[in-house]
Amino acid sequence: MRLIKWEQLPSQFQCEEVRPYYDHLCKQRGGLALKRAFDIVVSLGMLIVLSPVFLILAVAIKLDSPGPVFFRQVRVTQYGRTFRIFKFRTMVNGADKKGAQVTSNNDSRVTRVGHLIRSCRLDEISQLIDVLRGTMTFVGTRPEVPKYVEQYTPEMMATLLLPAGITSETSIYFKDESELLDAADDVDKTYIEKVLPIKMKYNLQSIMTFSFFHDIKVMFQTVAAVLGKEYTDPDGATQEK
Repeated sequence: MRLIKWEQLPSQFQCEEVRPYYDHLCKQRGGLALKRAFDIVVSLGMLIVLSPVFLILAVAIKLDSPGPVFFRQVRVTQYGRTFRIFKFRTMVNGADKKGAQVTSNNDSRVTRVGHLIRSCRLDEISQLIDVLRGTMTFVGTRPEVPKYVEQYTPEMMATLLLPAGITSETSIYFKDESELLDAADDVDKTYIEKVLPIKMKYNLQSIMTFSFFHDIKVMFQTVAAVLGKEYTDPDGATQEK
C-alpha cells in the first residue's frame, strides 16, 4: 500500500489540517506494506473458502426479487478516487434512485432476503473482491458516496489518505447510526449534520493511531462485536451490539 509524496497529493489534501495525519502515516510505511500484503493473502484465501456461501447468497437474492446479485454503487476511496463497490444486493433493484443514500432499520426498500442478509452482515463479504483489487482494505474508513464526501471538512479529507475499509473502530464503537436515521424526517440531512461528524471523530483518531498490528486488533474486535461483545469507546461510553 503506497503513500505518495505530499506534493503529488490532490490539491484538496495539501492543507495544514491533513498534514499531521500524513506525517504519521509516513512513519508507518513498513506497516502499510504489511497491510497490503495481508489484504491480498487473506482476501484471496477467504474468497476461496467462502465461495459456497457466495453461491447460496446469489441464488437466494435472484429467487427473492428481480435484479442483479450485486449492488454496484459508486463510492470514494484513497486520494478521492471513485470505484464501484461490490455488495450483495439487499434492497429492491434501483433502490439508490428511490430514496436516501443511507439505509435505516425500517427502510421499505429492503427485501425479505435482504433483511436476513443484513442481520448477519453477509452483504459485506462480497467486498473481499474490492480488497483483493486494492480499492478497499480490511480496516479503514467506510466508503462514502461522492455526495457525502463533498460535505467533508478539510480535516476529514485525511481519512482518504488510505483506502476505504470493510470495518473500522467506528463500526465497533458507534452503534447509534440506525437509531438516529430511523427518527429522522430528513435522512440525508441528519446523516450529514449528526452522523457523519461522530463517525469522522473515530476515523480521524484511527489514522493518528494507525499501525499494522492495531489493524489486526480492530479485526478481532469486529468479530467479537458481531458475536455480541460490548466495548467501551475512547470517551468512556459503553456501546452494545
